[in-house]
Amino acid sequence: MARIASNLTIEEVRGRFAHWRRNRQGRDAIPKELWSAAIALARQNGVNRTAVDLHLDAGKLKRLMVAAGAGPMKSTPASFVELIAPPSDLSNCMIELEGRRGKIRIQFKGSGTAELAELTRNFWDLAS
Repeated sequence: MARIASNLTIEEVRGRFAHWRRNRQGRDAIPKELWSAAIALARQNGVNRTAVDLHLDAGKLKRLMVAAGAGPMKSTPASFVELIAPPSDLSNCMIELEGRRGKIRIQFKGSGTAELAELTRNFWDLAS
């Protein structure tokens, strides 16, 4: 794919696609330059939003991004999460979860066990 300036706006690229669609011959394939512009926008704004704005197939846009080595931007994982439990009269609670990547055991003292169990399950699902 040709390199394209990453400072293009959605309106500029939408205009390029509209011009191409008006002037194409039959069922011509979208030119590489337009795909490159769409990939640059998808890196900034996300695949789904870009696909909707440009009337493109999101799956194909994502595949082309990966093939071009410009996969979707990754979010940085949290390095620390602090859990602050409300005061409670409950006794000890131990939660043990086992998944594909291993086992985790968490013990809480004086916490709201139901809420902490649900929160722990959610964290575990994200990590697995």
